[in-house]
Amino acid sequence: MDPTQRFSNRVDNYVKYRPGYPAELLAYLRANCGLTPETVVVDVGSGTGKLTRLFLENGNTVYGVEPNADMRQAAELVLADFPGFHSVAAPAEATTLPANLAGLVVAGQAFHWFNAPAAVAEFTRILKPGGRVALVWNERDVAVPFHNAYEQMLTKYALEYRAVDHKQVGAAQLQSLFGAAVTTQIFGYTQEFDFEGLKGRLLSSSYAPLAGHPHHEPMLQELRRIFEAHQRDGKVSFIYQTKVYVIQL
Repeated sequence: MDPTQRFSNRVDNYVKYRPGYPAELLAYLRANCGLTPETVVVDVGSGTGKLTRLFLENGNTVYGVEPNADMRQAAELVLADFPGFHSVAAPAEATTLPANLAGLVVAGQAFHWFNAPAAVAEFTRILKPGGRVALVWNERDVAVPFHNAYEQMLTKYALEYRAVDHKQVGAAQLQSLFGAAVTTQIFGYTQEFDFEGLKGRLLSSSYAPLAGHPHHEPMLQELRRIFEAHQRDGKVSFIYQTKVYVIQL
């Protein structure tokens, strides 16, 4: 499937159940990337605006570059009250933005979907001299028993999971791609779900089989079993490590 179309039938669950990003990320970028409210930010693969919102609330002008019409329209709806938000219908590899526009280019939960060499060239073009790139992913902490069981369920029923897992991209690969040093920082972030929320979180993932697929119902039965085994007071915790990779081009 075209990566830019993978989430078209998952937008509602994505908006409701995908995590945002920790406030500590902004403090880190202020200290290490010179981020101020005057910095122009380009959020590439901005999706429904989860990461975009963090910068808009900081007072930044943000260009959200998103090729998927359904996700872009969702972002335009939820971010309509921010005058600094500019929605751009374009792919990561050809943003249509002018050269030397951005002080910071970011991508949240998205860079692994891009044509990496073409995206790096485009990031270089739209960044101001001395500008930085910050690539962010929320990763489940698999050392947590609940997450370990959840991971085993994905491996069994979501056959695409390993092929599209973003954890194939790390600091060494990024350093090779960008030809520049990569600084890594990790923050904590947590979501709490009842079973319906957990189900929505699962079905927001592009690799989770949907209704009609032979793995869909068995996967949900296994999800229920995992939930009952690990819930406390009717809730389970999604515990993330928010990994941030910063590159100065």
